[in-house]
Amino acid sequence: MKKLLLGDEAIAQGALDAGLSGVYAYPGTPSTEITEYIQGYCKSTGEKIHNHWCTNEKTAMEAALGMSFAGKRALVCMKHVGLNVAADPFINSSITGVNGGIVVLVADDPSMHSSQDEQDSRFYGKFALLPVLEPSTQQEAYAMMGYAYDLSEELKLPVLMRTVTRLAHSRAVVELGTVRPQNKLNPVNGTKDWVLLPAIARRRYASLIEKQDIIMDKAVNSPFNKYTQCQDKFKMGVIACGNTYNYLQECYPDGIDFPVLKLSQYPIPANTVRQIAQQCSTILVIEDGQPFVEEQIKGILPIECNVTGRLSGALPRTGELNPDIVKAALRMEQLPHLEKAETVVNRPPALCQGCGHRSVYEAINIVVKEFPDAKVFGDIGCYTLGALPPYKALDSTVDMGASITMAKGAADAGLFPAIAIIGDSTFTHSGMTGLLDAVNANSPITVIISDNLTTGMTGGQDSQGTGKFEAICQGIGVNPEHLKVVVPLPQNMEEITNILRTEIAYKGLSVIIPRRECIQTLKRKAKAKK
Repeated sequence: MKKLLLGDEAIAQGALDAGLSGVYAYPGTPSTEITEYIQGYCKSTGEKIHNHWCTNEKTAMEAALGMSFAGKRALVCMKHVGLNVAADPFINSSITGVNGGIVVLVADDPSMHSSQDEQDSRFYGKFALLPVLEPSTQQEAYAMMGYAYDLSEELKLPVLMRTVTRLAHSRAVVELGTVRPQNKLNPVNGTKDWVLLPAIARRRYASLIEKQDIIMDKAVNSPFNKYTQCQDKFKMGVIACGNTYNYLQECYPDGIDFPVLKLSQYPIPANTVRQIAQQCSTILVIEDGQPFVEEQIKGILPIECNVTGRLSGALPRTGELNPDIVKAALRMEQLPHLEKAETVVNRPPALCQGCGHRSVYEAINIVVKEFPDAKVFGDIGCYTLGALPPYKALDSTVDMGASITMAKGAADAGLFPAIAIIGDSTFTHSGMTGLLDAVNANSPITVIISDNLTTGMTGGQDSQGTGKFEAICQGIGVNPEHLKVVVPLPQNMEEITNILRTEIAYKGLSVIIPRRECIQTLKRKAKAKK
């Protein structure tokens, strides 16, 4: 059977066919479609596979560990910055090991299409001493899932699979394989390996170190690593990682006649790298992301072998690659490019017409004009667009949940007024702990939780705190007299601005919740109802 699938959908289908029992994720581009595909599959088939969104990536990783403890196969999905949030349980999972297989799928975003940085998640896999997979095609992404679960259960370790935006969001025909049933319930018994007291953790860490030779051997003999060897000596050979192997193939439609090492499983097979170095005086490393391989092989190869890539300047140091960039690095003839027409103008993203965030920013801008020293600390979500024209309302946006804690820190320094704006999904993701800090210090800050009843930025997934925000804030300790709810509509502007002025003037913590449903989810609901 064949299907036309996104890379994300191929990963999801591969996990389903490998006997998946649960997917745990927080929505984040370019990984969101994996969980959505599994949700759609369960809805259409009635298959009992856990598929609810998690509050954040850390809770997702921990829940997957719980499913693994019970003996079943789990998938954890996130974008690259989400792995920072999940880092604590992810790193420790290499020490506990697994029972049922765990695949941690991380979608990196070279060129920062919708992200704050170009982080390369392969470094996390190396740091945790775990096997890392990096598919080059949608077909390979599908096939890798079954392989990854088998590898995880054989090694008793999680497996990190890294993909990138271009593969995640492009389509190809995928041929499906056999379907495996879910594992039976088989919880861990008779061992304390999962109790990471120092004495146990030291023993478990020693066991992890002992497995490194096996992990290397798996990479050397991986069906996804391919060394194309040639008899003659060549000036240049290429190491192509993951999806960049496609770019190389596009440059040579009639076939490649020089040594090439396609890398899709790590750690780097050192002896294979030495083989290609014996045939070539120069090695070009093509990788989307940071110079993960280029940097490492310089320590593997003899000094007389010239290694080029992102570090050397042969390829751009930032941004995602494409066949044209690879052609330039190979000094191949370039196809002519059409010049951009003068009439083409930039169309930066903007908040939707009718969006409640618009009224929130309009109110903020009206009020902060009265306070020359006011600073507005923003957060991650579609409302981050309030930093752009016409509002230009935000002074910072750093990471999920940073708005509240940055406002608190600025207030600690004496800045007044300090205003934080955070979305509903981001608040439950990582804003609640910052609010607790602010409550405990009774910080003189004004926190705005702009509640559009969904996770709007990634397409309208469920928001974990919907209907609970007043209770959450009061449970954390916010004074009910300074917890206000408003409806962000133009006709309510006088009420909203008056409340904002009053709460800024209050020399303590206050929370304002502007609440109106996302215009896009409202449209979808109306269409579905019709």
